[in-house]
Amino acid sequence: MGFNCGIVGLPNVGKSTLFNALTATAQAEAANYPFCTIEPNTGRVAVPDPRLNEIARLAKSAAILPTSLEFVDIAGLVRGASTGEGLGNQFLGHIRAVDAICHVLRCFEDGGVTHVEGSIDPLRDAEIIETELLIADLESMERRTELAIKRARGGDKEAKRFVDVAEPVLAALREGRPARQVALSAELQPDLRALHLLSAKPVLYICNVAESDAAQGNAHSQAVAAMADDQGMASVVISAAIEAEVSQLDDHAERTAFLADLGLTETGLSRVIAAGYRLLDLLTFFTAGPKETRAWTVRRGATAPQAAGVIHSDFQRGFIRAETITYADFVAYGGEQGAKDAGKMRQEGKDYVAQDGDIFLFRFNV
Repeated sequence: MGFNCGIVGLPNVGKSTLFNALTATAQAEAANYPFCTIEPNTGRVAVPDPRLNEIARLAKSAAILPTSLEFVDIAGLVRGASTGEGLGNQFLGHIRAVDAICHVLRCFEDGGVTHVEGSIDPLRDAEIIETELLIADLESMERRTELAIKRARGGDKEAKRFVDVAEPVLAALREGRPARQVALSAELQPDLRALHLLSAKPVLYICNVAESDAAQGNAHSQAVAAMADDQGMASVVISAAIEAEVSQLDDHAERTAFLADLGLTETGLSRVIAAGYRLLDLLTFFTAGPKETRAWTVRRGATAPQAAGVIHSDFQRGFIRAETITYADFVAYGGEQGAKDAGKMRQEGKDYVAQDGDIFLFRFNV
């Protein structure tokens, strides 16, 4: 199961600079981690997790394989994108395919870089993009709901369920509220996700600031943080210019010293990945053995069979049980055998809900 974040924003906000720097930094930081560029505008980056190395050390693993997030650089949107301005329909389609939106907002002043709207105002810029997503969703939902209502009147149960979700969503969109703010029962949440609405996707606001503001942010980024809090979304401060410089440094110690001189303890890549991971409500579980220690990603609330299915569909289909050790117990008792001898390996069945840090051995039969 892969999770991806679409990087969006108005033209000239530093979006592509940030994407190029993030993926290049990932490659530079990879060491024994795999990195790949899937397409020119798509990059997969490892999720930093210090637990991996400790598990691998205790399991005497030959290889370490982290879990990852995928970033997709979506060409700049403009006002009127929902009606096709700037090839907007094509780019809106790309957004529809991602799990979350990373919205880059220009929070720096630079007379040499023209802003498409003529001034620096990240809240206005955020509203422009949000409005385009809302309009596109509204037009799409009005067409789909009209057809579904007709089928529901004819006794189509699937259409009736669609209408149950669509009507409150349409009401919100007509009021100018994004679909992610619609309160639906847990039972209907999967149906909402299945609609692939642009405004239903969680948003991480990335405040692109000048180098001098990278450590503390500025008034613009503070305003964005307040807006994100009001929406229940997230924001991070990053300097694309700094990330571009960091991406050119191959030596870890050199990167660390460079960041320290700027008052930073980690790269923007790490902050963006961590924020994206939280935004998507993901957790990490592990598998470990002599061959490899590997991290895997699932949504919080996934059952043991669903976690097994991330590794291979056969594991889920033929799931028998999961032999489970918590990370804390794995470390405290010196690995799998020590935890097993101490009675810390549990046998979990189909109803077990995976916890962050679980180390699994899945038993299955197909």
